[in-house]
Amino acid sequence: MRSSSTHPIQHLLDSFRERNRVKAGSLIISVFGDAVLPRGGEIWLGALINLLAPLDLNERLIRTTVFRLVKDEWLTTQTQGRRTDYKLSSSGRRRFEEASKQIYAANAPTWDNRWRLVMLVAELATKDRERLRRAFYWQGFGEINANCFIHPSADLTAAFDALRVDGMSDVLPSLMPLVAMNPRLGQSANDADMVHSAWDLAQLSESYTEFVKTYKGILEALRRAKKSNIDDESAFLTRTLLIHDFRRLLLRDPELPDVLLPAKWPGQTARMLTKELYQRLLVPSERHLNQHLLLANGDAPPASDLVLHRFESDIQSSV
Repeated sequence: MRSSSTHPIQHLLDSFRERNRVKAGSLIISVFGDAVLPRGGEIWLGALINLLAPLDLNERLIRTTVFRLVKDEWLTTQTQGRRTDYKLSSSGRRRFEEASKQIYAANAPTWDNRWRLVMLVAELATKDRERLRRAFYWQGFGEINANCFIHPSADLTAAFDALRVDGMSDVLPSLMPLVAMNPRLGQSANDADMVHSAWDLAQLSESYTEFVKTYKGILEALRRAKKSNIDDESAFLTRTLLIHDFRRLLLRDPELPDVLLPAKWPGQTARMLTKELYQRLLVPSERHLNQHLLLANGDAPPASDLVLHRFESDIQSSV
């Protein structure tokens, strides 16, 4: 990439460096899901530090973050001499694999006209109630009322497993999962009212629109170039921030069927943009990972062929 403060990629990287660093854990989770999982789900801590150093994430912050991810059972450790590998735990791997189906799908899931409901059937302390609400919010659930969460296509087993990993096993006996089928196919007044009360689609639409605005300039710059004018490191960093920002949008998005969405919904535009930009960044970013994603013994694990086929398949709704 040519060194220029006006280049959209440089602007993206500079903007991230200026952000609050409290989101480091979320970014590292994105790196594990996008780059580490296809290479065996394991990385030497020093390699992770080196990969993220250009984003101004310092060594102390990364060490603190991965220690916390181990405590939260996302990762496990394996020591080789004075070096340590960090590896996805079995539950962490399941969560990443489930999330990957949503992130890298060619299209949003089709709807089977069934609503997934989670009913709160016992009293919870205010603090636990708020933790539950936030956890379901980041799984894309909406709230019909204080005791009912709703989603059009969530895997309820995976949703409850995510609560366990988040340290909320004690709350599960207070929850009842249900699947309800709308007797009328297509949109009904009840569906529209429920969507309006359960989700703030205006805010989500605004977030998608801002995402498209941020990354559209980068895609257009790469389209205009007669040949790739992005260096391998910048390709990796841009790919990482692209997936990180897209993943965080999807976490809040219930991915409602088109019939329940406002006209000109920007979510599918964001997905198509992400697909094309990701594919343009893939080859140079993979070259960077081939050299710098290392294990403690110095090996560079190869990527699975699955990474080449991301954004090629659809996902289906599941009960």
